[in-house]
Amino acid sequence: MTIEARHWVNTAIQQIEADFKRSADTHLIKLDIPSVPNIDLYFKDESTHPSGSLKHRLARSLFLYGLCNGWIKKDTPIIEASSGSTAISEAYFARLLGLPFIAVIPKTTAPQKIAQIEFYGGQCHLVSPDQIYAESERLAKELNGHYMDQFTFAERVTDWRGNNNIADSIFRQMSAERYPVPNWIVVSAGTGGTSATIGRYIRYHPQRHHNTQLAVVDPEHSVFIDYYQSGDASLTSHQCSRIEGIGRPRVEPSFIATVIDRMQRIPDAASFASIHFLEKILGRKLGGSTGTNFYGTLQIVSEMQQRGEHGSIVTLICDSGDRYLNTYYNDQWLKDQQFDLAPYTQALESFWNTGYLPNIQ
Repeated sequence: MTIEARHWVNTAIQQIEADFKRSADTHLIKLDIPSVPNIDLYFKDESTHPSGSLKHRLARSLFLYGLCNGWIKKDTPIIEASSGSTAISEAYFARLLGLPFIAVIPKTTAPQKIAQIEFYGGQCHLVSPDQIYAESERLAKELNGHYMDQFTFAERVTDWRGNNNIADSIFRQMSAERYPVPNWIVVSAGTGGTSATIGRYIRYHPQRHHNTQLAVVDPEHSVFIDYYQSGDASLTSHQCSRIEGIGRPRVEPSFIATVIDRMQRIPDAASFASIHFLEKILGRKLGGSTGTNFYGTLQIVSEMQQRGEHGSIVTLICDSGDRYLNTYYNDQWLKDQQFDLAPYTQALESFWNTGYLPNIQ
């Protein structure tokens, strides 16, 4: 590598680090539930990152990984396969470094996500969902670019031992709470990077490993939970998840099942009912993956309540619902997709009043 090339890489890393220093940590929001006085529920609000989602952390780490490995150089085109949110965050960092960016995304991606990728200067290459991997590889080869490949590298780009990763941040922010060490942390999986980071971090700290368990919630049409139960990495699904950003039709390399203590399948209608329910409680629109997280969390809270346990649970707000106004918050779209939210809305209301979440068959 020439002196000039080294200088560009060093400057790029400094720019990313400076951007990190300008950004405050994301908030930890406590949700008071009157019917559950002995269990405290918290949201780690990842929607407040500069690019608007949990994927901001991943994108920053992917860029640093690519730069330090010598894969990203001055003028290198960046290509990524994404359902939208990671592409938005990567477009943000590509613009910061003055690099061209192409997002290879499903044709069904929410229009608001496409608009945001383009706002940051990225190009959107829309394909069938099953073509995003091969098309990303093809474009990277054709353009002599770098395919970020979040689904392979997400679990290895983050320092899971600490260094202000999401797990480290959660435990620091919980330190002054009534129950400072969570009984459970509940997340959903897209790449598997977040669950791998949190699961490894918990195991690296014996006191936390003894007291905290990791639950991963999975939407319909995702093979992650089936892989978790069977160990069969060849599993595939012919249908893609309708909860953008989480669930996959194949077992992604970054999904590390062995760091997970429990997995739960959450019906899509329950996820959508949850974000509408949360809007009434929090006064905010949230993305579908947050609804998946919330419903799965309440299942655990309900079980703890029945056993007479006390403690705390942390889950994630992954992104804002403003990205899904044409879909999850559109009554006609929900009707066209034949979602019946009523049973889950009733279950949520019942939980709020009693502390117990009815089982919907």
